[in-house]
Amino acid sequence: MSQLHAAEFFKSIRKDQALKTRLQATSDPKAFVKIANDRGYVFTESELENVLERLPESELAAIFNPGIGGRERLIPR
Repeated sequence: MSQLHAAEFFKSIRKDQALKTRLQATSDPKAFVKIANDRGYVFTESELENVLERLPESELAAIFNPGIGGRERLIPR
């Protein structure tokens, strides 16, 4: 259930620019989990790591690297 909370949190990050900016300013997993917990998403650092491992690189780049959005092909290969 907690991994589901972590996945839901990442969905909310995509929609909330202020939250995305706040998370980009931290590199500490404990602070990241605390921010999520403050917003009602309950998960641990290890569960966060499991969800991060399953996310595609393009999604991680869009969340954590300012100015870098996901790249998609117009015509799939």
